[in-house]
Amino acid sequence: MIFKQFYLNCLAHASYLIGDTSTGVACVVDPQRDVQQYLDEAGAHGLRIRHVVLTHLHADFLAGHLELRDRVGAEIHLGAQAQAEYPFTAMKTGDRIALGRVSLEARETPGHTPESISILIYDGEHDATRPWAVLTGDALFVGDVGRPDLRASLGWSALDLGRMLYRSLHDELLALPDGTLVYPAHGAGSLCGKKISKETVTTIGEQRGTNYALQPMSESEFIALVTADQPDAPAYFTYDAVLNSKERRTLDKVLESELKPLPLDAVLGMMAAGAQVLDVRAPGDFAACHLKGSVNIGLTGQYATWAGTLLDHDRPIVIISTPGREAEAATRLGRIGFDNVVGYLDEGVHALKDREEMLTHTPQTAGSAVMRWIGEPDAPFVLDVRTPGEWQQNHIDGSTNIPLSRLREHLAEIPRNRPVVATCAGGYRSSIAVSLLRSAGFTRVSELTGGMAAVQRHNT
Repeated sequence: MIFKQFYLNCLAHASYLIGDTSTGVACVVDPQRDVQQYLDEAGAHGLRIRHVVLTHLHADFLAGHLELRDRVGAEIHLGAQAQAEYPFTAMKTGDRIALGRVSLEARETPGHTPESISILIYDGEHDATRPWAVLTGDALFVGDVGRPDLRASLGWSALDLGRMLYRSLHDELLALPDGTLVYPAHGAGSLCGKKISKETVTTIGEQRGTNYALQPMSESEFIALVTADQPDAPAYFTYDAVLNSKERRTLDKVLESELKPLPLDAVLGMMAAGAQVLDVRAPGDFAACHLKGSVNIGLTGQYATWAGTLLDHDRPIVIISTPGREAEAATRLGRIGFDNVVGYLDEGVHALKDREEMLTHTPQTAGSAVMRWIGEPDAPFVLDVRTPGEWQQNHIDGSTNIPLSRLREHLAEIPRNRPVVATCAGGYRSSIAVSLLRSAGFTRVSELTGGMAAVQRHNT
């Protein structure tokens, strides 16, 4: 048996290649959309990818099942309750994919979504009767379980899905031997759960003993527990969940049309017509110099998640990047199904060297200055864009907490007749916030240098 976990840190997403060297047949489970790494790994072991499985129609990324189908003819497998535009093999509990002595067996484990399945892996060379591992998708994580509240807009209540999840966990997954390895589809940082561990593998026995959601409790207690205090789900989650069921262009075709250098005048014209100009450089580079009206979401952070949260997938996007990183920026947008990039500014901000009137910078305000101003008549409005939990742990007295994910909805609460100082943990989110505020017409906006981390260092 060949088994490999691929982990994509920026989306906290795990995918898997399972192969049998005796037959040369392989399967990929929950692939990301850029699939070359699976082809390379399979080729290195003399394997052919003949199958691709989605444990469910993912909400936080666009899967690479169509890419593998079109590249190598892989057969697509979904849970028996799934509906999709493309042909697929429906898998119900007990259905198997035989790779050779290695085989995969489906277990229907609805709850995170109605069509969710888990995949048992049997290594017949060692034990054909007991599963070696289970790929749990988003039903069971390390330290958490899948949230049941992401399908409300598609007609599924958290109560109904919560009941399904309780039964799936207790009747299917916890019925497996304690030594069964557990490989989930997401890790820490994913918004598909609230307490997911940074570890990417565990066992059924370990989770039985330590996972807060698997401790003895009634179904109603379980539902109340797993639906409480979940992080905000970005607007693109429903879009991606639906798109994963659609026939669509593959990523290579998308990038072929997107990676076009655009002259400055064309970019300015598109901007005037409503295009979103996305500057993907690091916050410090953006602060020093950027095109007026552009929005900063840096490649250095949770770029795709914040882009999906704050950008519109129906409006054109023009990328401004450090020359040479345009493909990365477009690819990472493609991973969440944002295929609306129309090109990138040729030469990046260097294209503006003779158009200084189009350039601006982000003013910086030191934490010590803010602390001195608090309580003064001309004190700035301190906008903290961290999550409510972060803000409750520590914050500047007198600051106002509006999480970045909700900033556009609450612009009316931010005064335009006072200086505004935006802060977050370290500067990544506040840079996004300042760019959004300035694109919305706020003029007296600055960024707290170094964020709350710098404030804490100053106070100690």
